[in-house]
Amino acid sequence: MTAPEGRGIAGYDNSFRILHVSTGNVCRSPITERLTRHALSHRLGGDPLAGGLIVESAGTWGHEGAPMEANAEIVLADFGADATGFVGRELLDEHVIRADLVLTATRDHRAQVISMGHSAGLRTFTLKEFTRLVRAIDPATLPDPLSDGMVERARALVRAAAALRGWLLAPSAEADEVNDPYGAPITFFRSIGDEINQALDPVVTALTGVSART
Repeated sequence: MTAPEGRGIAGYDNSFRILHVSTGNVCRSPITERLTRHALSHRLGGDPLAGGLIVESAGTWGHEGAPMEANAEIVLADFGADATGFVGRELLDEHVIRADLVLTATRDHRAQVISMGHSAGLRTFTLKEFTRLVRAIDPATLPDPLSDGMVERARALVRAAAALRGWLLAPSAEADEVNDPYGAPITFFRSIGDEINQALDPVVTALTGVSART
């Protein structure tokens, strides 16, 4: 089954959906979702939906209706991000169909998303893989977010990253992985939070054309 006409990279409306995927949707993907929203809000003047970017998450074995892990909430609070209202979701076909960009915690998650079909291969990356590819893209080659819109810029970024994937390989298999902190102490959760935050920074900069404020 292919994606409905106009979804995925092409998009049929003036929005761009980013879907973060991990296993249970209670640790890594909630942290990544809410840190992405926080970074977008910080760069775009307080409105996380400004520019039409929508950020969601789900889990391949998601705990439907579950809250995020308490340690994950602590990590978000460390960054000033908001965990309010989060509810875990199991990854469904409709989530993949609607997503313009899927960022997974591991290569296994990426493979599971792609195996669902819906023409997901060209828009599904591990988070760290996408970060590596984004760093190699000249921002000047992307649409201007002010004149062309952030959605067009985001779609162009995904196309450019997909084109680079076979040329810019990871130094090791582990380089594209974010380890699972489930059941680990808060110190490990915080190290994973730092890892995710560092990976997100160049991605959010590339999406918005706005660097992190110092």
